[in-house]
Amino acid sequence: MLLGGELKLRTEGAARQAATSPAVRTAVVWDALLAALAGRVGATGRERLDIVDAGGGTGGFAVPLAERGHAVTVVDPSPDSLAALERRAAEAGVSVKGIQGDASDLRELLEPGCADLVLCHSVLEYVEDPASALDAVAAVLRPGGVVSVLAANPVATAIHRSLSGHFDEARHALADPSGRWGDQDPTPRRFSGEAVAGLLSAAGFTPGEARGVRVFADLVPGRLLDGEPGAARALIALEQAAAAHPVLRDIATQLHFLGHR
Repeated sequence: MLLGGELKLRTEGAARQAATSPAVRTAVVWDALLAALAGRVGATGRERLDIVDAGGGTGGFAVPLAERGHAVTVVDPSPDSLAALERRAAEAGVSVKGIQGDASDLRELLEPGCADLVLCHSVLEYVEDPASALDAVAAVLRPGGVVSVLAANPVATAIHRSLSGHFDEARHALADPSGRWGDQDPTPRRFSGEAVAGLLSAAGFTPGEARGVRVFADLVPGRLLDGEPGAARALIALEQAAAAHPVLRDIATQLHFLGHR
């Protein structure tokens, strides 16, 4: 279950994120997903893969994946998000199945071994038990399947709080075991790369290399992207170059892992 009061905050945060240059913010994740999908198509011989998006909300990933011909199911606790997903899918002319529920409920909501790929993006921060959620993900994946985990990074939070003048909160984010900057922090927990890799391993996955997402994108003023021709394309190229950089990835807003079952 989502922690009390966090569903509305997460939904609002996702809406703010989606409103600002989503292609720049998600390009690194899409690079990894498309490579993983190509690998699964090659391994299975099936062009149409079964994908589950746990916490997929309004379909920012689910609808484009359905447009690529895959069978996509979104499991999300918010009925409003699922209604928006239905509208978005209809506008795109694709079918995406929506089920109300939490990531930890995947065992009860879906058949065992039904998925080739499970997305678990911005979910582990909010569920009551991240380890249990990943165990549930593992249960619905086929052998050889892949989980995509995207999680908030406390180091980036410290940087962002300091840039806005909240120096004590930045220091608190670095020291706090959950990576929170204070009692008013709307995010229940954040993860280091080591923590995400440990959770994946404990759930039976082989974690791939960590990649940084939004290393620079959250630091660049939006007016630069709007006012400079080609700026968004150049920033995407920079994000792609920085994603695997051994120093820069550790200051990214989010960390991305692929885990192989």
